[in-house]
Amino acid sequence: MTPPDVATDTGAGGGTVKPLPSDAFIVVPVRNTVLFPEVVLPITVGRPSSVAAVQQAVREQRQVVLVLQRDPENNQPGPDDLYRVGTVANVLRYVTSPEGGHHLVCQGVQRFRIDSFVEGYPFLLARGLHLAEPAPTGAEIEARFLVLRDQVREVFDLLPQVPPELRQTVEATTSPGLLADLAATYLDATPPEKQEQLDAVDLVPRLDKISKLLAHRLEVLRLSAEIGKQTKASLDTRQREVLLREQMAAIQRELGEEGTNKQELVDLEKAIGAAKMPPEVEAAARKELRRLQRTPEAASEYSMIRTYLDILVELPWAPPEHKDIDIAEARRILDADHFGLEKIKQRIVEYLAVRKLAPEGKAPILCLAGPPGVGKTSLGQSIARAMGRKFVRVSLGGVHDEAEIRGHRRTYVGAMPGNIIQGIRKAGARDCVMMLDEIDKMGSGVHGDPAAAMLEVLDPEQNATFRDNYLDVPFDLSRVVFITTANMLETIPGPLRDRMEIISLSSYTAGEKLQIAKRYLVRRQLEANGLKPEQVEIDDAALKRIIESYTREAGVRSLEREIGRVLRHIAVEVAEGVTGPKRVDEALVEKVLGAPRFENEVAMRSAVPGVATGLAWTPVGGDILFIEATRTPGGGKLLLTGQLGEVMRESAQAALSLVKSMAGTLKIDPAMFDKNDIHVHVPAGATPKDGPSAGVAMFIALTSLLTGRTVRSDTAMTGEISLRGLVLPVGGIKEKVVAAAGAGIKRVLLPARNRRDYDDIPEEVRKSLEFVWLERVEEAAAQALQD
Repeated sequence: MTPPDVATDTGAGGGTVKPLPSDAFIVVPVRNTVLFPEVVLPITVGRPSSVAAVQQAVREQRQVVLVLQRDPENNQPGPDDLYRVGTVANVLRYVTSPEGGHHLVCQGVQRFRIDSFVEGYPFLLARGLHLAEPAPTGAEIEARFLVLRDQVREVFDLLPQVPPELRQTVEATTSPGLLADLAATYLDATPPEKQEQLDAVDLVPRLDKISKLLAHRLEVLRLSAEIGKQTKASLDTRQREVLLREQMAAIQRELGEEGTNKQELVDLEKAIGAAKMPPEVEAAARKELRRLQRTPEAASEYSMIRTYLDILVELPWAPPEHKDIDIAEARRILDADHFGLEKIKQRIVEYLAVRKLAPEGKAPILCLAGPPGVGKTSLGQSIARAMGRKFVRVSLGGVHDEAEIRGHRRTYVGAMPGNIIQGIRKAGARDCVMMLDEIDKMGSGVHGDPAAAMLEVLDPEQNATFRDNYLDVPFDLSRVVFITTANMLETIPGPLRDRMEIISLSSYTAGEKLQIAKRYLVRRQLEANGLKPEQVEIDDAALKRIIESYTREAGVRSLEREIGRVLRHIAVEVAEGVTGPKRVDEALVEKVLGAPRFENEVAMRSAVPGVATGLAWTPVGGDILFIEATRTPGGGKLLLTGQLGEVMRESAQAALSLVKSMAGTLKIDPAMFDKNDIHVHVPAGATPKDGPSAGVAMFIALTSLLTGRTVRSDTAMTGEISLRGLVLPVGGIKEKVVAAAGAGIKRVLLPARNRRDYDDIPEEVRKSLEFVWLERVEEAAAQALQD
């Protein structure tokens, strides 16, 4: 409970008025204040109408009616802006201050209900009804009165510094209505709640309302008191801990054990001096060391400061020694570790040559982008070997907290540096090769965006003063060789992608997979399964069978797993004592791995009109897809199924429109479009598909359906189409062509404007395929459809 709010008006004014009716009362609107009968309150007025009203009442020694206005921000309240019940009050004192303020002290007399207002005066004048105080009779009222008094007493006990006079007034009050009005006056309720109490004339509802308000206030006060006790108990516990620590220190002094940790602190000071920290960092470390020396060993801060200093000492602050890069040795290492990837290895050699000639220069950040299993991580390890530097890998997949990059502040329990500083600490070298793996799989959440924190890490202009939140001192990352990996570039934010040089690794061909298996995978799996090379012989036909019939991937991870399964079968025989070398051929592969999982469906699928073979790009490499079209009697509708995206659906619409416009050229009866519904389906319906590159395949499928001519089973195609019949270029040509060759395709129809991608296609794939370059869809129909 607090003293009531004081209403304050603005303005000044006054003046003489015509005589007032004897049965009318001067009305003074007030803000945020409700005056109850028998209560004395100070009031400040400032509006010209209010000042004139008060001065007129003082002149004529008349009573006033104080009424609460509904909106306290209204500076010109009218009759409709006031509550209807107010309080008749005597003006005990009226004072004007030197600053121009008008102050009065009023004593409430009786409730008053306004019935009507009298016009023609510079202030509000109203007629109404005096509301007499009901007589307190009955046991219900007496019981409520006793409950209310107990509540007020308890509030006084919980509140600090309650005036004794107020306690005496409450104890001396015998009127239930007066006690309720006193409680409402000093209760810190809102003005509308107090107005409800003033509106209640009958004693029972009035006592019930104030008791309810007091009960809520009592609950808040009890909780506040309980929280205060708990806080005091916590402070008492801390004081006790301090006292016990002082006693422990005194006991240790008596036992001669006071300096047990002094040697550790001396060693730590020596380590700080030997770490060759920059002056700013060393000053911060010595400051923390002085804090550690003053902190009792049993204190919680001791271990926190000690851990911080240990991490500072372990970090490689000294400038790294220059290491010469042998370019020839780098080529040998790259060739030994990776088969193929000639353009990629050439770019890495160029990168190493620049680092050799300009070791202090700001080399670009390399991003190795490609499908899973093509050797991105192992390329980073090879770069570290070629440079003669330590290699450390930091996995960013699933990271969604900025603190994973920048670290947590030391104010948090269990705080640690971010992954970047921890990686350098693990490598023990400031010039290590750090691979930031799966940079495209970082997320963002309520704890910030780690991709934004990576902007500073990967910017050569900024990372020389990288500041980890845990260290709170700058650390130079400019000598670290950062290499990132990604599967999809689309999910990397633009500003972050702009800081990296993208090196794309595409899918391996079947021939490349065979060589990789012979050179690396078989040897690695022999070691993993405890076999020796002389115990097992795997012929090329068996490896080809695994590649073509049991795997369908861009990289070689599944291939290595399947080779491992075959070798485990041999390992069981060797472990059982079967002697002699074992030979793995196609028959044994099928016996161990079961029936082939992948087969060539192209000839079977394309044997009927309305089926065309398209080429698609996926995040894990290229793939072939089939466009199937059929027609049923109907009214010319086009139905599309197979989880097609919006762009692909639009390609189908464009293909149908193009076929309709060329019906005469293609020898199609135009009536077929009105009498049939056409259904286009792209199998593998559980897989979402999108993009414009299936436009040519859809055109050929629709043309095949409506002309009855089948599509050549050895032909696949890709390309976007326009309504003018042009074949437009698309992306992913290398991956698509490699997938076509792997699926047994012999001819590919490609947009003529994609000739620029021909050199990127592996030579063995180029030799195995016939390439047809398309300018218009008529050429596609002539090359793909059979007579």
